[in-house]
Amino acid sequence: MKKTSLSTKQQIIDSGYALFSLKGFTHVGLSEILNAANVPKGSFYHYFSSKEHFGEMVIQQYFKDYLHSIDALFNTVNKSGYLRLNDYWQRWQDAQAPAHHSQQCLVVKLSAEVADLSEPMRLALKIGADEVIRRLTRCIQTGIQDGSVNPIDPSSTANMLYQMWLGASLLNKLYRDGSTIDKAMERTKKILKQE
Repeated sequence: MKKTSLSTKQQIIDSGYALFSLKGFTHVGLSEILNAANVPKGSFYHYFSSKEHFGEMVIQQYFKDYLHSIDALFNTVNKSGYLRLNDYWQRWQDAQAPAHHSQQCLVVKLSAEVADLSEPMRLALKIGADEVIRRLTRCIQTGIQDGSVNPIDPSSTANMLYQMWLGASLLNKLYRDGSTIDKAMERTKKILKQE
C-alpha cells in the first residue's frame, strides 16, 4: 500500500520530534531524520523548504499535540481547578524523572539552542508557550472560583509557575536526580493552596 502524502509528512515530523528531543536541532542531520522516518531523501523538500522550516513545523506539531492533552486534562469536570493543575504538574514531574531523560520537553530542549539561530522557530516556541500559559491562567481562575486555589493573580501566577518549571527542568538536565523538579512541585503546591 502506497503511503499518502499526509502520512509521509507526518512520519518525517514525528521522526524529527523524536530526534530533536534526544539530540537537539543542530546535532541532527536531514539524512538521520529521513532514515528514521524510512522515506527517500527527495521527500523532504517536497514538504519542507528548509531544515529551519521543518523545525518550525515540528515545534508547531508538538504544541498542537501538547495543547490538546492540556485541554483534555483541564476540561475534566469532576475535579477542582486545583486537582486539575496538580495533575498537570504531576505529569510534568513524571516526564522529567531521571528514567525518562529521553522524553524531555521540546521547549526546554530547543529554546536556548534555536532562539538566536532561527526567528521562525523562536516565534513558534514563544507562541506555543504563550498558549500553555493562557490555559494555566484559565485553570487557576477555575480553581479560584471553585475555592480550591488561593485568591492569587491568575495571569502572573501562571507565568511564574511555567517559568519556574522550565527552569527546574533545565536544571534537572544538569543534576539528573529529580531534586529540582521535586522542589518545583513543592513550591507550586504552596503557591496554589496553602495547607
